[in-house]
Amino acid sequence: MIDVSSERQHELRPDYPIRTERLLLRPLTTDDADALLTYRSVPDVCRYVPFEPMDRQTILDRMATVWANTGLTDEGQALTLGVELAADSDLIGDVVLFWHSREHSSGEIGYVINPEHVGHGYATEAARAMLRLGFEELGLHRIIARLDERNDASANVARRLGMRQEARLVHNEFFKGEWSTELDFAMLAEEWPTHRCA
Repeated sequence: MIDVSSERQHELRPDYPIRTERLLLRPLTTDDADALLTYRSVPDVCRYVPFEPMDRQTILDRMATVWANTGLTDEGQALTLGVELAADSDLIGDVVLFWHSREHSSGEIGYVINPEHVGHGYATEAARAMLRLGFEELGLHRIIARLDERNDASANVARRLGMRQEARLVHNEFFKGEWSTELDFAMLAEEWPTHRCA
C-alpha cells in the first residue's frame, strides 16, 4: 500500500496508457475529434457541465491548448485524458484532474461519458483512476468534485467513489440562464486507501 501521507510531490508525469480493469486513459489526439464530437456536441450531455455544446473547431482548439497537457507541473493546470474501452479502443468519454493549489495541496476531478456508454460504471472506474493520480502520484491532500444538484448521475459517481458530500450551495451561480444549486463532494488523502479498490 502506498503511503499517501508522505512528502508532497511537485509534478505529475504519468506513464500512458493508464490501465484500469476495463479502460485505458490517455492524452487526447486529433484522431479523437469525431468521438469527442459525438457526445460533447449533445445539449443534454452539456446541460449541467461548465461548457456549451461543442463543434469540431472548438474541440480542435481545445486539443491544441487546454487539452494538450500530458502532465501537471504547477498549480492552475488541468490534465484531461480520454477514456478508451480496452476491449475495442473506442473513446467513450474524458476525465480531468485540476491542480488548484500547491500551498493547500488541493485538486478537483471531473468526468463526461458518452450517453451510449452510461450505466456500466465507466465514469466511476475512470474517475477513481484520476483520484489515484491525484493522491498517489501528485501527492494531493484533498480532491473535490463540484456539480449541479440536478445532475443525479454525476452525484452518484461521486458517492460510489466514496467522496463525502460537504456542501449544498443553494442558487449560488447563475448558470446557463438559470440559478444553479451546487453540490460539493470531497475526499482526503487519508481516506483514499479505504476507497482505492472499492
